[in-house]
Amino acid sequence: MSMDRSLRSKSTLERHRNVLSRAERILKLQEDDRWSETTRPMGLPKVAHRKVSVGKKEKTEKKPGEEGAAAAPTAEAEKKAK
Repeated sequence: MSMDRSLRSKSTLERHRNVLSRAERILKLQEDDRWSETTRPMGLPKVAHRKVSVGKKEKTEKKPGEEGAAAAPTAEAEKKAK
């Protein structure tokens, strides 16, 4: 049975958002030491919020003679044995 389109799993709800709330922007400014308690919360400067991408694994190349050559003689040997 499939899931209804209106229902979402937890992982799809926690996605990257480009727009941060005011509280999130203030926290980010505090981390970068660009915020002081005397600064007004209205008219905040822009905050870059970039998605961190995980590096992809490099694929290892398989030599054509390694796996295919080893499997083929055993299959032929089994046919001859029968």
